[in-house]
Amino acid sequence: MVAPSEGGEPVFARAPDELHYAASTMKVAVLAALYRSGKDLDTEVPVVNRHPSAVGGEFGNDRAGDSDPVPWELLGGTAPLRTLAERMITHSSNLATNLCLAAVGRDAVAEVWRRAGATRSASPRGIEDHAARDAGVQNLVSARDLVRLLQSLDGEPELLRILERNVFRVDLAAGLPPGTRIAFKNGWVGGARHSVGLVHPDDCPPYLIAVCYTGPLASGKGTADPAARLVARISAAVWARRRDITPRNGKSSSTA
Repeated sequence: MVAPSEGGEPVFARAPDELHYAASTMKVAVLAALYRSGKDLDTEVPVVNRHPSAVGGEFGNDRAGDSDPVPWELLGGTAPLRTLAERMITHSSNLATNLCLAAVGRDAVAEVWRRAGATRSASPRGIEDHAARDAGVQNLVSARDLVRLLQSLDGEPELLRILERNVFRVDLAAGLPPGTRIAFKNGWVGGARHSVGLVHPDDCPPYLIAVCYTGPLASGKGTADPAARLVARISAAVWARRRDITPRNGKSSSTA
């Protein structure tokens, strides 16, 4: 789905309301909940691998399956919430995500989705909360709701700056000319690759793009993922038509 950054109807949408397993795109909602919570983000919190499950009890993360080793090096000590929030987005740390989620609470994350106007997406559990997953509690997103989520961050430039520092630039960012500003978050597991971003061209207004792919091309690899290359090609095609996203009369028409 592609839409003007200021809101309004999408200029391109294909199955925008189809639900997908959220993977790490749900981390954007956790980030927004944490920054809107009023908590002192410089507060040091214990770095532990024990997290409250959405269905009761506790669960832990698999260190080998985490894309970010840095929070694991702090295990047994403490870290500022601000640092954990940064690693959650920039390096997609699963451990940091669950620590941030525990600090802010699942209800606050649900409120982020509600405030964004999401109609189908939700992230009621932490990353690798397998007991909750097996009980049918799933983190789900649609392309339309991911666009709405990024639109809801307008007026919160600190959050967008964190998203600009995402180091996994293999899908949406890879389809853009080098140096193009993009605030984005991607997510990947075996069978799914998604990415949502706010793109800032130098020669026209910014635009929002979300691509959700569920299928056999997604290898689950952070970088060497055929689905990432597919998303990059879509991003490049949108970039080539970027001047058509916000017509000169300021009105956008929806196409499918």
